[in-house]
Amino acid sequence: MMWRAGTVVALHDETPTARTITLQVADWPSHVAGQHVDVRLTAPDGYSAVRSYSIASPPNAEGRVELTVERLSDGEVSPYLTQELAVGDRLELRGPIGGWFVWQSRQAEPIQLIAGGSGIVPLMAMIRSRASAGSTEPFRLLYSVREPGAVFYRDELQAISDGVDSVTLTYAYTRAIPRGWPRPPGRIDASVIAETTWPSKLIPTCYVCGPTSFVESTAALLVGCGNRPDKIRTERFGPTGGRK
Repeated sequence: MMWRAGTVVALHDETPTARTITLQVADWPSHVAGQHVDVRLTAPDGYSAVRSYSIASPPNAEGRVELTVERLSDGEVSPYLTQELAVGDRLELRGPIGGWFVWQSRQAEPIQLIAGGSGIVPLMAMIRSRASAGSTEPFRLLYSVREPGAVFYRDELQAISDGVDSVTLTYAYTRAIPRGWPRPPGRIDASVIAETTWPSKLIPTCYVCGPTSFVESTAALLVGCGNRPDKIRTERFGPTGGRK
């Protein structure tokens, strides 16, 4: 795959530590929801660093690519992308990459999306792709996040959840909850999976994305609730990951 130049045309802060970067890429070949790209930064002395980021935008013919990057305190690349990058700057991209962790509009089965933290990004691409394709196939999203202020795409998700042919949205807060929230803070467990995800008898395709430990435990819970292992697709990143 070749490297392509993308020009930053918009920046939007999702949370105090996460930013969505919209790039215009003249010769972008389009992509499938769930894919990612490599981003390369090169310093004046020739040193370069490459990191992988999921694509947040749906496929389109206009050559626009959105990446949502969460800043890591010990990161080498993410602090620059979330604090210094400006409209008009250029980034090098390679991709799209990946063919397993993807959703395509021809899929007709129920879809279960489960995100841990910034693992929402490729799942958001799937939700947006569903809308842009005019699909009414049933989607559910279970989104595990530390506290309400850490939610990516909050207003958009709420609008989609409230709309016609909606995506069923459930939050699982691990550290702090909104006033009046029915559950105490805590990780996703078997009861949350049983109460909020599609019944396994419907044979949903499940997409799980987040830190490695989150993905492994969630996949095990899905299997424990009767879901077929071959219907569970996972995308994970470790403590150091590829996203600094």
